[in-house]
Amino acid sequence: MAEEKPTRFWNLTAWTITDFKLAPAGTEKFGPNQCQNDKDAAVDADERLKITGVPTGQYDARIVFRNGRVCRAKNLSIVEGQIFDIGDKDLVDCSK
Repeated sequence: MAEEKPTRFWNLTAWTITDFKLAPAGTEKFGPNQCQNDKDAAVDADERLKITGVPTGQYDARIVFRNGRVCRAKNLSIVEGQIFDIGDKDLVDCSK
């Protein structure tokens, strides 16, 4: 079943994301920019993004917003074929 439905990220932050990378939790081994899976290479607030090449597991995200702000979201539970979300409350270690 999981192969039929793509894993998707739901942007519940207030800002547009232009760079979204995932790494196994607790590592800095970030994969490719998942925003490249979107037609305009950005994920607007309340938009969903198809995630590719990420098996079920715990992940940390590195997020760059259109305004240049960079944040992390840690220890995300991602399940293949399911939707996971990140909201403003999940953002940590932010810098501009």
